[in-house]
Amino acid sequence: MTTDSQAPLFLITGGSRGVGAAAARLAAARGYDVVISYVSDQTAAASVVADIEAAGGRALAVRADSADPEQVAALFATIDREFGRIDVLVNNAAMLMRQSRLEDLGFERMQRIFAVNSIGPMLCAQQAVRRMSHRHGGRGGVIINVSSASARLGSPNEYVDYAASKGALETFTIGLAKEVAREGIRVACVRPGHIYTDMHASGGEPGRVDRVKDTIPMGRGGQPEEVARGILWLASDEASFVTNTFLDVTGGK
Repeated sequence: MTTDSQAPLFLITGGSRGVGAAAARLAAARGYDVVISYVSDQTAAASVVADIEAAGGRALAVRADSADPEQVAALFATIDREFGRIDVLVNNAAMLMRQSRLEDLGFERMQRIFAVNSIGPMLCAQQAVRRMSHRHGGRGGVIINVSSASARLGSPNEYVDYAASKGALETFTIGLAKEVAREGIRVACVRPGHIYTDMHASGGEPGRVDRVKDTIPMGRGGQPEEVARGILWLASDEASFVTNTFLDVTGGK
């Protein structure tokens, strides 16, 4: 049976690598129990859990495709069973595909990009609200959506489908924040810019950040830990009057 003396629970989707893994480790260091979801890389997810446990924290990795409503429901059922609470949801899971102009994009690609990057966060937030909202007897909580500077920039000639899916996520952030603001839930969004993660390899250009870093006002790419610190600040009580807000972690771009 859960009690308020338990550590708060931090769920981050796509937590096996990059920004997700950095946020998971930082959340554990700041006293959260941590659940990460992952789709395929069990070894990487287990490594994040092992790091957290080695530092004295409590963590669990759950395989779940956030674009699948049944898998999302099962993920939250596991959290109910193992922890009995959820305090922070970070919708971080996302994907992109190889760089392409619009006229060469396939329909199945467009569908999958939006399913993971736009609908997936909505499905996860739906489950979280049912548990966090005062309307449902919850204690409140925080939902943080991880968008991208591409939602502002459009990613022409590279990822217009990815950029559009992140634009949809940002509009969802605005609407949900207003919908649950009086129910004890804060909703905010982080916009990473060019960050050194494995995601760029999925687009066919592992060295993309180094190629574009001179276009960034600060003259460098960002590290996953720098985005993680923004996420953890938004989740903290220091941001208690912050909702319907976008935090750019872009080096000024």
